[in-house]
Amino acid sequence: MLAYLLRRILYAVPILIGVNLLTFTLFFVVNTPDDMARMQIGIKRVTPEAIEKWKLQRGYDKPLLVNSAASGAGKLTDTIFWQKSASMFAFDFGYSDDGRSIGREIVTRMGPSLAIALPTFFIGLVAYVSFALLMTLFRATALDIAGVALCVLLMSVSGLFYIIGGQFLVSKLWHLVPISGYAGGADSFKFMALPILIGVVGGIGSSSRWYRTIFLEEIGKDYVRTARAKGLSELAVLFRHVLKNAMIPILTGVVVVIPLLFMGSLLTESFFGIPGLGSYTIDAINAQDFSVVRAMVFLGSALYIAGLILTDISYTMVDPRVRLS
Repeated sequence: MLAYLLRRILYAVPILIGVNLLTFTLFFVVNTPDDMARMQIGIKRVTPEAIEKWKLQRGYDKPLLVNSAASGAGKLTDTIFWQKSASMFAFDFGYSDDGRSIGREIVTRMGPSLAIALPTFFIGLVAYVSFALLMTLFRATALDIAGVALCVLLMSVSGLFYIIGGQFLVSKLWHLVPISGYAGGADSFKFMALPILIGVVGGIGSSSRWYRTIFLEEIGKDYVRTARAKGLSELAVLFRHVLKNAMIPILTGVVVVIPLLFMGSLLTESFFGIPGLGSYTIDAINAQDFSVVRAMVFLGSALYIAGLILTDISYTMVDPRVRLS
């Protein structure tokens, strides 16, 4: 197990380097350091001197990938890519282009993101699996057909429709909760209720249909027919055997998502004015703040790789036949 984990961690290093390099290349294909300086300084105050000063203060005065004027290792280390990316492997994200600590912003904004993501994840998981089990129990009946049709309908609707429709109906017409905003403490519930509800409803279609497919695949196997031949009821077969044996494919989709919960939801946080990591990323993209965008992409990649490792480990807990070597 330990050797496997070490191998996976070592494999992650070149992946993260590649993600960093790709993000860096894509960002600077669109924006040069001069463009970033003009964006931050403002059109009216832009002078060549001001641009050079801004670049010097933030480390954008160096070559992008290769410094031909340097010697030895400095050709690679005395560049924007190295100086902006190397420290991230120690999770030191530095400062944004407006001078604020990215690490402090991540810690501060993680709370609001998790306040939405965790309830949405757990409530949604229970709702999706329960709905899928209900359709499986009444498979090939009118209830199952109606459930599948509802899932397809919900899958076909854009997530923006749920957000805008929910804000209009629940907030503007019924005045049950604020349309946007955020507050800490006990007052946070009234701001979080609608985003959580929309997050759960928006995922019913795809998730329930996927879980139903898994359960139907399991229910046609020999061990299920054997259980029925022994006299077990359909409910007992479904919950004691099918659900248990379907845990591996379920864990594949569930465990890998858990680390990404820290990243927040880009659309939900932006539309509801929640100061989480999702809205932080959107704001950085709009402001062309490469430091923040790079940090969030790196963090998302690292969390995704951690989720894949956790998924492999979780396999050994639900299926003794799986061993990591």
